[in-house]
Amino acid sequence: MVRLRVNGKDFRVSADPEEKLLWVIREKVGFKGTKFGCLKGVCGTCTVLVNGTPIRSCQVSVKDVEGAEITTVEGIPSDHPVKVAWKKVGVPQCGYCQSAQIVTAYALLNKNPKPTHEDIVSAFKGNLCRCGTYPRIVRAVKLASEMIR
Repeated sequence: MVRLRVNGKDFRVSADPEEKLLWVIREKVGFKGTKFGCLKGVCGTCTVLVNGTPIRSCQVSVKDVEGAEITTVEGIPSDHPVKVAWKKVGVPQCGYCQSAQIVTAYALLNKNPKPTHEDIVSAFKGNLCRCGTYPRIVRAVKLASEMIR
């Protein structure tokens, strides 16, 4: 049994301690917003927060995050400025990478509520978007930053 705290709730799941967090979150805990892409930690699609820091959940074993606070896109309130800005700007096209992009934006603004353009671009390095919505992501993060202030 593995004990996890995901989106503010405690879960006890039957999982091999070496099983990747991505699969446990999706298949055993039931938060399907976290997507899988490359399974090599390169694309960023599986990004979640562990104690507020973005990590690639396809690269982390559940034993390494027991006792940590894990946040998925479902753990961010729908009225949070990041999610509101995402809709206002119309960021997603296909939407596949968007849960990871939103989680990354949320983490950035929690640490730096007034990011520069360079701060935003740097925070999203390694988060791939096949549709190329990067300019809209930057606009949405800037708008969310203004809404937070």
